[in-house]
Amino acid sequence: MAALQRGLREGPVLVVGGGPVGMVAAASLARLGVPVVLIEAEDEPKTDWRASTFHAATLELLDELGVAEQMHAEGLRVPIYHFRDRVEGLVAEFDFSLLADETPYPYRLQLNQQHLVRMLHRRLRTTPGVELRFGCRVTGVRQRPGGGVTVALHTPDGPRELTGSHAIGADGAGSTVRNALGVEFTGFTYPERFLIASTSVDLSEALPGIAEVNYVADPREWLFLLRTPESWRAVWPVPAGQSEEEALAEETLQRQFQGVAPWPGGYPIIDRQLYRVHQRVAETFRVGDVTLIGDAAHINSPMGGVGLNSGIHDAVDLARRLARIAEGADADAELDTFADRRRRIAVEYVQADTQRNTDRLRETDEARRRASHAEMRAIAADPGRARAYMRRASLLESVRRFGIGLPPGRTPEHATSASSH
Repeated sequence: MAALQRGLREGPVLVVGGGPVGMVAAASLARLGVPVVLIEAEDEPKTDWRASTFHAATLELLDELGVAEQMHAEGLRVPIYHFRDRVEGLVAEFDFSLLADETPYPYRLQLNQQHLVRMLHRRLRTTPGVELRFGCRVTGVRQRPGGGVTVALHTPDGPRELTGSHAIGADGAGSTVRNALGVEFTGFTYPERFLIASTSVDLSEALPGIAEVNYVADPREWLFLLRTPESWRAVWPVPAGQSEEEALAEETLQRQFQGVAPWPGGYPIIDRQLYRVHQRVAETFRVGDVTLIGDAAHINSPMGGVGLNSGIHDAVDLARRLARIAEGADADAELDTFADRRRRIAVEYVQADTQRNTDRLRETDEARRRASHAEMRAIAADPGRARAYMRRASLLESVRRFGIGLPPGRTPEHATSASSH
């Protein structure tokens, strides 16, 4: 109740962005008794199909929010994934069940991200202390001299301003919040674009023996094939010189899918998206009472399915700190710890691993390709190395190392030591 009272006196936390990361931030704050206003430019919850993987460490956090059971009812559990070569076939198989002694979720849960948004949106509509403002576009953010923030909005009724104790930018790669703060978004953009296309054809029939998640290396055209409850999805690179119209054309998609596996009668295409891929990290995740999470703070290649997951970890970490601040904890210490730890994780884990995964798939040097394949086979064949590899891939390693929202100066090792005394 102390958190709720403080929030009411000094203003709610303003969460900018109603995608999955912003929704998790709002739900986490509400669960901890912190009033929140969620601001989203779209009129309705986002229906983007792009991310669809939830890892073990993330499912542990979402279970605390009470949505994991519904996610499992609608999602697809995938304990095994393949690293394959387009010519050689299977290179290495990885089984997340090796982690069954460490997590109740030893698998990837495949569920398109808009379903999590839908679940949390329905809950937040009736949650006390939560205000949802859809159809409102943020046009500016400024720090207040005495502390707190003011957010300028363009609403259906004209310009408006909201004040709050803190603001959270969860508004994606082109973040208005980040730009308003003048924070650099350093890194690079891949020369090729990535295309996601979904089909109702069961690719396991067209390609017998594949797993439900497959990373397929090829020096000319690598692939990422995975199954979701609605469809099979393929991701491949689009040459820099190919127009968007041509890349998304039915003829092009049919040619691409038939190149993956012949299917008489053609592939029904139920979704298609073309997008730029970046490896970028904000120079800082915090300026005063404003913080950045998710794609507003870090964006990366989708190879590994960790971008959304890391953003959810950002959201829960920050919510726990804001709840402590509402109860009297040192705000600078908490928010600096958030910014330092989450940026370090973004650089050392998310950026490093997704770049390595992408380079492994598209390697053109034959000697390096063969060495990479040999290394993957060796990892998969050694239970100890395979376990370590999957702990990192599932983000369990980073959570066990740094924790989520632990107080400044505390790590999981400190917490374990304290609880044993």
